[in-house]
Amino acid sequence: MILNNEGMKDPAWEKAGYQIMHYDRTKVEAKTKKAPKWVHFGAGNIFRAFQANIMQQLLEKGISDTGLVVCEGFDYDIITKAYAPHDNLSILVTLKADQTLEKQVIGSIVESVVLDSDNTSEFARMIEIFTNPSLQMASFTITEKGYQLVNAAGAYTAAVAQDMKQGPKKPVSYIGKVVSLLYARYQAGKLPIAMVSMDNCSHNGEKLQKAVMAFAKTWEDAELVETGFVEYLSDSEKVSFPWSMIDKITPRPDGRVEEILKADGVEGTEPIITGMRTYVAPFVNAEECEYLVIEDKFPGGRPALEKGGVMFTDRDTVEKVERMKVCTCLNPLHTALAIYGCLLDYDLISEEMKNPVLRQLVTRIGYSEGLPVVTDPGILKPQKFIDEVVNLRIPNPYMPDTPQRIATDTSQKLAIRFGETIKAYLADEKLDVKNLRMIPLVFAGWFRYLMGVDDQGKSFELSADPMLEVMSPQMEKLKLGAVEQCEEILKPYMENEVLFGVNLYEAGLSDLVLQYYKELAGGKGAVAATLKKYVSED
Repeated sequence: MILNNEGMKDPAWEKAGYQIMHYDRTKVEAKTKKAPKWVHFGAGNIFRAFQANIMQQLLEKGISDTGLVVCEGFDYDIITKAYAPHDNLSILVTLKADQTLEKQVIGSIVESVVLDSDNTSEFARMIEIFTNPSLQMASFTITEKGYQLVNAAGAYTAAVAQDMKQGPKKPVSYIGKVVSLLYARYQAGKLPIAMVSMDNCSHNGEKLQKAVMAFAKTWEDAELVETGFVEYLSDSEKVSFPWSMIDKITPRPDGRVEEILKADGVEGTEPIITGMRTYVAPFVNAEECEYLVIEDKFPGGRPALEKGGVMFTDRDTVEKVERMKVCTCLNPLHTALAIYGCLLDYDLISEEMKNPVLRQLVTRIGYSEGLPVVTDPGILKPQKFIDEVVNLRIPNPYMPDTPQRIATDTSQKLAIRFGETIKAYLADEKLDVKNLRMIPLVFAGWFRYLMGVDDQGKSFELSADPMLEVMSPQMEKLKLGAVEQCEEILKPYMENEVLFGVNLYEAGLSDLVLQYYKELAGGKGAVAATLKKYVSED
C-alpha cells in the first residue's frame, strides 16, 4: 500500500479498514488550481488533522468542489519531504479514548507551495493565488511566535528590519511575505479577503492584524507602496481579521501508530525530522475531540465550513469560548497535572489520571471551583466541555503528552488560568474566595516544583520558563524539610499580581498557600501525602 495517487487505486486500502476518497480528486485539483477559495499558511500536523479533514468532509458530501492550497513559510522540508512524495495525500489516524483507531486517507490538500521569495516560481504561484478574485480566505496555524516582529530586547528581528526597509518586492520574514501577497491583491483591484488566524492563542486575529498593519504603515510612510494600501487593509468590508478559538491535540508522530500502519501494509511510514527539527510523517495522529469557533466576518464569502463542524459566531462569543477553555475547563487542569506530574515523576499526563487523587484534584478544580464562575459562551456548554476533558481527552492513553512539556512557561499561565477565577470569586458577593482550596494547592505545588526536587528527593530539570532566571536564585534557598524561612522567600512572589493575577495576601489566600507549601516541602513523600490529605477531604 503506497500513499500516492497511483497507490490509491489499490483495493487493499479499504480492505485494511481505511476510509478513502470517493470524490474525483483530479477534477477537484484542476478546479482548485484554476479558482482557489482557501489557502492555508502552516503545513504542520494540526492543519492536516483538522482543517484538511473539514474540507475532506465537504468534498465527500458534495458541498464543495474545490480543495485546499497549503503554503509553508517556515520549514520548507515539510513540503518537499512529507507532501510532495505522496502527491499531497496524508493519513489521519484518530486516537479514541476507548483505545480504538479510525484511519482515513485525506486528499483535500491538492496543492502545496513554499513561501520563499528566493524561489521565483513558487512565490509567483502564491502571487497568482492571491490575485485571483476567487480567493475568499487565508488561514494560519503558524504558532503565536509567527506573529512576533520583535526579539526579546524589543527590537525588530533582522529579517523584519530588512523587510521594513526594502518593502514588498523580495521579503524574507514570514509576515513580510504575507503582507507582500496582500499588496499584490490590493493592486489587483482591492479584492476582498478574510485573513483568519487559527492559532491556539487569545485574540489571535488581533495579533495577525497588528503584525500586518505594522508592515503596511511603515511601507506606506516610506512610499514603498501606494497610498491607499493601509486604508484597504483597515476596511473590514475589504480585509477582515476574524478571531477564532481552536482546540485539538495533535502530538508528534507516535511510534505505536507507525507500527500499526506498517502491519496494515502501508509503506514508507517512517517519521521525518526536518532540518528545522520538525517531526512529520506521512500520517498524523490526533485525538477525536475538536473545536473550531470563528468570528463570522468574511467580506468575500467563505466555504460552508459549518457543515464540517465549524461554529461561526460574533467576536464577543469567540472570546467567551476562549475564556471558558483557558480559565476553567481545560488549561487549568492541564497546568495542575503538569506541576504535580513532575513532582511525582510521571512522564505521561494520561497516566496521571489513573491516580485517583490527581484525578480528584483536577475534578475539583474544574467542577467545584471553576464552574460556579465559568464564562458561558452559549454556543458550547461548559459542563459538556469539561466532561469530555476529564473523561475522554486527558485520560486518552494514545495522547503521548507529558507533564514536562505542559509545565513549560507556567509563570506566564497562572494569572489567566487561575487568577481570573479568583477575581470572579472576589467580585461575587455570594461567593467566598476562601472556599477555593485546590487552586491555592496548585500555587503551593508550583513553588514546591521550582525547588527542582521530586517527591523522592531526586533532582529534576525544570521546564523552560522566562521567570526561571529571576526566580531560580531565590528558589535555590528552599530546601526539602527546611520550611521555617519560606515566607521570607515566597512573599515577594505571592504579592506579584502579574504572576498570579492577584496579590495573594490581599485576596486572603496567602496563609493557605504557605500552609500547603510547608506540608508539601516537609520531606520525602510529603507531596503525595499532602495531596491525599487535602484533595480527598470533604
